[in-house]
Amino acid sequence: MDEPSHGTPHEAHVGALLARAVARARGSLLWERLWPALAALANALGLFLAFSWAGLWTALPPLGRAVGLGVFALVTLVAAIPLIRLRLPSVSEGLRRLDRGSGEAHRPATAIADRIATNGEDPVAQALWRAHVERALTSARKFKAGWPRPMLPLRDPLALRALVLLLVVTTFFAAAGERWKRVLAAFDWSGVVAPANFRIDAWITPPVYTGRAPILLPGLHPGASAPPASSEPVAVPAGSQLVIRASGVHVKIAHDGGVEDAPPAPTAEVPQGSEEHRFVIRSDGAATVHGAGGALGWRFTAIPDRAPSIELIREPERQARGALRLDYRVADDYGVTDAQATFTLKDEESAKPNAHPLFGPPNFPLSLPQARTRGGAAQTIHDLTEHPWAGADVVMTLVAHDEVGNEGRSEPHQFQLPARVFAKPLARALIEQRRLLAFDANAKPLVLTALDALAMAPEKFSLDAGVYLGLRSIYYDLKHARSDDQLREVVARLWEMATQIEDGNIAQAEQALRAAQDALRQALERGASDEELRKLMDDLRAAMDRFLQALAEQLKKSPEQLARPLDPNTRVLSQRDLQSMLDRIERLARSGNKEAAQRLLEQLQSMLENLQLAQPNAGDDLGDDMNSALDELGDMIRKQQQLRDKTFKQGQDMRRDRAPGDQRRQRLGDLKQDQQALRERLKKLLDQLRQHGLTPGQKQPGEQAEQGGNEMDQLGEADAAMGNAESALGEGDADDAVDSQGKALDAMRKGAQGLAQAMQDNGYGPGPNGRPGGPRPRAENDTDPLGRPLRGRDLDGDSSVKVPGEIDAQRARRILEELRRRLGESFRPQLELDYIERLLKGF
Repeated sequence: MDEPSHGTPHEAHVGALLARAVARARGSLLWERLWPALAALANALGLFLAFSWAGLWTALPPLGRAVGLGVFALVTLVAAIPLIRLRLPSVSEGLRRLDRGSGEAHRPATAIADRIATNGEDPVAQALWRAHVERALTSARKFKAGWPRPMLPLRDPLALRALVLLLVVTTFFAAAGERWKRVLAAFDWSGVVAPANFRIDAWITPPVYTGRAPILLPGLHPGASAPPASSEPVAVPAGSQLVIRASGVHVKIAHDGGVEDAPPAPTAEVPQGSEEHRFVIRSDGAATVHGAGGALGWRFTAIPDRAPSIELIREPERQARGALRLDYRVADDYGVTDAQATFTLKDEESAKPNAHPLFGPPNFPLSLPQARTRGGAAQTIHDLTEHPWAGADVVMTLVAHDEVGNEGRSEPHQFQLPARVFAKPLARALIEQRRLLAFDANAKPLVLTALDALAMAPEKFSLDAGVYLGLRSIYYDLKHARSDDQLREVVARLWEMATQIEDGNIAQAEQALRAAQDALRQALERGASDEELRKLMDDLRAAMDRFLQALAEQLKKSPEQLARPLDPNTRVLSQRDLQSMLDRIERLARSGNKEAAQRLLEQLQSMLENLQLAQPNAGDDLGDDMNSALDELGDMIRKQQQLRDKTFKQGQDMRRDRAPGDQRRQRLGDLKQDQQALRERLKKLLDQLRQHGLTPGQKQPGEQAEQGGNEMDQLGEADAAMGNAESALGEGDADDAVDSQGKALDAMRKGAQGLAQAMQDNGYGPGPNGRPGGPRPRAENDTDPLGRPLRGRDLDGDSSVKVPGEIDAQRARRILEELRRRLGESFRPQLELDYIERLLKGF
């Protein structure tokens, strides 16, 4: 097409207007062609995003993702064809749009842009052409390109584009923070073709505190089929960790419900060529593995951790020295970690509204049958006599916690806290003022007046100089006290003064003994070092010696207390028994059996809380002799066993060397002398026992043997068997000697058990060191002479059974981890992998 002529300025201005109008017209035409093409492509991309954000790719296996992405790529390519075939509008198309938009006849835009084609030299033609152009120029300002009209409703009469937009917006918010992850899942095709050598193993590790063994889940490897999707869910404790390890293949895991991503394990060692994924099972859920030519999935049911339970099994009991004894039972599905007794005042509602108490409730921790116990009975003895609440009516609630913080409470129990009874008037008056000050700091003026009055006439109270000076010191300390801490120090000093007046030095010794016991108990609970335990045991021994010495001095001043008759069931202990008990506690603690040491310490505390001094009697000497007899018999049994082992070994050597008779007798000569010496020791022991009235029973048919006869008969048989062994050794017959020595061992063991039973029947039951040590209380008649539970006894709460400790559990877990690591190493022989898999099936 010809360019317009710009001969005059007017024509030049009209030409510029026409050029701008043509540009607008071409732009409108371009948009009308471009927008439908873009809309088709946008619909295809929108469908892809909507399906991606809806989770299509994470639900499909790798092959399904590849096929689905190919379908979307084809749809996108078809939708892009109009965009590919798009061409830009030409100038003539723009002029035609202007002619249609101006509404004028004779195509004015085209006329202005056109030139005369013929008769350029004809003046008449030139005049007619100019007249034609002039008329077209009058319409130049009416040129209109018009708004673009893409006509999308004609191309999409069902408005599917609106549905696509709605899907995109909805799934955008539904995907939340996983939008990019779900989109990128479409391009993860790993596992479309499964590798020839791969393994997928999975197991569940329950929380350590549950004590449960790991659970091996069905895995996947070449030749194995995935478990059916409808398999029963696996029941696991809530908080368990799901571990999935893939070797030789890259996998993706989809999880839902209560299965959540776990933080990475800092110490986890993954074999080379393997990958590991960890999840935490909070509640019911499922997990599915994609990437090995198929899907491998499991469903889980989370077992919630129930709250522990705790209850009293007997009424709170006051001990002889004022301590409070609590007997209770605890239970939990996975183990109780700690428990405590909490208190509130019964008449707390009626307390003074403006009172300012200095002390809170005397809450204290409770002992457990064993660490993280799942159930059992326990006992705690705690001295509350020094607390200002002593003697008050309280409501007690026992509280127990488990590893995850669940709390269990007992039924509230109302009773009166045990309080110490003060016989001396001055001590009783000081305790009364102490209690008044402890419950209300505002009572300070009244307490000052009372203390001043008590010190006004010291001769009436028979006060010595030390007590008088102590009272005046407490008075001035209280007078100048400004803070609650200073007032609490005054309350503590009032208690010390009252106990000093009442008991003298024994109060300080008793307080030091309880402090030493508490320090040792806390050290056992936190697993202190052997050096620290040795020091604390020395402190406890010294504190016990001072306490017993102070108690003896007090009873010397009050000899009437020694004349009081003892209960027939009272257990009599000597100082040697207490020291033996301390030695046993130290041995248990240093050997690593801290729980048994703690239980024995609690028994010692119970004994000391009910301790009374008594006059020594002949029965104590008899008990000591019996202890010595059992010790001697035990040593002889050990020596006889060693001698039997030597005889057996010597007999084997002689048979191998085929030694003649003379040489046999010569070799066995030393063993004969040892056997003879042991027999002499047994005869001396029998003579000692006969001096105490234990003689072999002469039993007629149908008659019962005398008490003590059975064990003496057994020891007599042992003496005879030793004689036969001695004769056999003298003749060089090692085989007969070994048989006779075995009979002697059996007879001595039976005699020792019978002797212990006879001593128990005579009133000398097992002491703290496991041997007879004094009359035995009836509460302990549920064990045999060796301290083991008798048959038929209710074992609920018994803690003598050895339970695997934390070290054993950790070692077992390390072994399982090593087996799983080796199972994931594909380079190992198939025979070895099958063997490891069989080992793990039970776990």
